[in-house]
Order: sequence, then structure tokens, then C-alpha cells
Amino acid sequence: MTDKPLPLSLFLMRWSVFLVMFMWTLDKFVNPGHATRIFEHFYFIPGVESTIIYGLAVAEMGLLALFILGLYKRFSYGLVLLFHSVSTFSSFRQYLDPFEGAHLLFFAAWPMWAACVALYLLRDQDQLLTLPARAELRAS
Repeated sequence: MTDKPLPLSLFLMRWSVFLVMFMWTLDKFVNPGHATRIFEHFYFIPGVESTIIYGLAVAEMGLLALFILGLYKRFSYGLVLLFHSVSTFSSFRQYLDPFEGAHLLFFAAWPMWAACVALYLLRDQDQLLTLPARAELRAS
């Protein structure tokens, strides 16, 4: 068996995960009230102010920049996996009633979660269009 499809597969997974998380992060800038409602409904954290939402969005953009560039993979891929895991598992009520409203759409989180797990586990093989971290440069 050949490993030639692996770099492209990991690249496509990284970009697709990035795209979804990037849009979720943009939503925090465009509609911070939506993020506040998500914090209340899914994470049971009421009254998160817009300034905090904007701060989280800025931090998420920084993380996503590291992630898409393939920098500090243990850290960036790990945090992307952690954030998506929290999002996926906090939606447990929607999984219990999948045919109510738009709850069926929540099941799309599971393939993305699997992609995040795969990217984390295979992070050293994900090298197509990534930048090496400084520590990795010194080791070369």
C-alpha cells in the first residue's frame, strides 16, 4: 500500500475543519449575540458580554492561523480537537431528539470530530502546505 494519498487527505481534512471553525469564529464577530445565546443554551454560561465574545473570537482566530499553517501541531491541533469535542458533546440533548427541528444537523459534528481526532493523531504526517515551527527548524 502507498502513502501518497495520505498527505492530500490530511491537507483536505485540515482545510475543511478550518473552514467550519473559521465560519463559527466569524459568527462571533458578526453576531456576538448568537454566541452569547450558544454559551447560555449549550454551556450553561449566562450573560457573556460582547467584549468577552470578541476576545474569544480574536484568540480563536490566532489558534486557527496556527492550525491552518500547521504550526505547533500538538498545541494547535490539540486545542482544535478540544474545542470541537466540547461543542460536539455539549449538544447531547439534540442527539436524543434528532427529528425535532434542525437537530438532525447536529450529527454532522461527528464526522468533523473524527477528522479532528485523525488530524491530531496523524499530525506529524500532515505536512502538505504547512510551515515548520522554529523548534522543528532548529532540529533539522
